[in-house]
Amino acid sequence: MTVRTTGATLGATMCTGHTTTAEEDRATLTRRAALVGGGAAALTALLPGTAGAARPPDRGRRGRRLQDLTYELTVDFPVFAAGEEPSKRPGRTFERDGYYIQEWTLFEHTATHVDAPGHFVPGGRLAPQLTLEELVVPAAVVDIAARAAADPDTVVTVDDLRAHERRHGRIPRGGLVLMHSGWQARLAEPGAYRNADAEGVLHFPGFDPEAADWLVRRRDVAGIGVDTLSLDPGNSTTFGTHLGVLGADRYGIENVANLDRVPPSGAEVTVGLIPWQDGSGGPARVLARW
Repeated sequence: MTVRTTGATLGATMCTGHTTTAEEDRATLTRRAALVGGGAAALTALLPGTAGAARPPDRGRRGRRLQDLTYELTVDFPVFAAGEEPSKRPGRTFERDGYYIQEWTLFEHTATHVDAPGHFVPGGRLAPQLTLEELVVPAAVVDIAARAAADPDTVVTVDDLRAHERRHGRIPRGGLVLMHSGWQARLAEPGAYRNADAEGVLHFPGFDPEAADWLVRRRDVAGIGVDTLSLDPGNSTTFGTHLGVLGADRYGIENVANLDRVPPSGAEVTVGLIPWQDGSGGPARVLARW
């Protein structure tokens, strides 16, 4: 009797409790491929659309609202610097292997992702060292969309933070402060999200370093997030916000989606960061509920 230990046959052996022949393995894989292929259309109909697309919040248990703040990670999602574009290719196929896997090549900082302190700070904490207490936190959404529509180089200032608190209450200690600039609307037009000028300088909003420092010192936040490609404005050459926030052992989130659907205060955000080994951060599923 021949026993194989591929992922597919090992799974079948564990489920049925007996070993299988090579012929039985092939038959199992063939049946599995047929079943999966036959159900693909029905499954596709049940799957949500592009993560981060303009979808209304879902209703969770006890009537609480749930909102995905994550973009779908695609090979053509805009990146901060040329050469950082992700790519993918088939890894295993139903036709050849009886199951489906893709092989991705990507930088850790692609689409909706976290910047861990070690991204900018030698010896800083890395992805596996961020704690659950930091990743499930109350959120404040600071809206500068009207100003950003007229000035792509605008930034979140200390005055914006104070004005937010006057309207919506004090920014919670240990919370996550998110910039809503309306930049998501630019994804529909190629190049508009990066918004590079003739010299290649990027133009999009971010946090002013003084505002980020104020949040760290005065409100002891867990981190900040933006709906653009960088915590700093696109035209920054010093990355003062990155250095200030990550240097204070906090984290950042970039390319956050659907912030127009989250209340200015009262939401809780869960940051589903994969604990990549030695990760400087990485793609994350970010969810809000209120």
